Amino acid sequence: MSLDAPKPTDINAAGFTLGIVAARYNPELVDALVAQVADTFRAAGCTDLAIHRVPGSHELPTAAQLLIESRPFDAVVALGVVIRGDTIHYELVSEAATNGLLRVALDTRVPVIAGVVAVENRKQAEDRCTGPINRGAEFARAALEMAALKRTLPKHR
Repeated sequence: MSLDAPKPTDINAAGFTLGIVAARYNPELVDALVAQVADTFRAAGCTDLAIHRVPGSHELPTAAQLLIESRPFDAVVALGVVIRGDTIHYELVSEAATNGLLRVALDTRVPVIAGVVAVENRKQAEDRCTGPINRGAEFARAALEMAALKRTLPKHR
C-alpha cells in the first residue's frame, strides 16, 4: 500500500459537471467512498454532480460510458470494492473493471477515475473505505485535477 500520495492541489470545481458511478456490492464500504468523493467535489465548489448505482464493479465501465454519453461531463469517478474470496473471481472482476474504465476514458476523452478498491480481506477494505486511508478523497482529487487539465488544453475548452 502506498501512503505517498501526491499533495492535493486546490482546484475550483465551480462550473464542473462531475459524475460518480458506484457498485452496490459491499454497500457500507462503497457508500463510504461515494460520500468521500461527493464531499470532496462539493468542498471544491461542484454543484452539478450526478450519482448512479449499478449492480457490481463489472458494470462500472458500461455505466460510466452511458453517463458520459448522456451529456457532457468533465470527469467521472467509478467506485467499487472487490474482496478476495476462495477463487480468482475477484481478480477477474477488478481487472475487467479497471481495463474497461480505462477504455471508456480513452474512447470518450473524458477522465474516468478507476476507484475500484481490490483487497485481500475485509480489514484492508475497511482501512481504505471507512478507516484511516481516505481513498475516496484521493479518487476525487484525481478527477478534479484531470478535469482541470482537460479544460486548460486548447482542444478541450
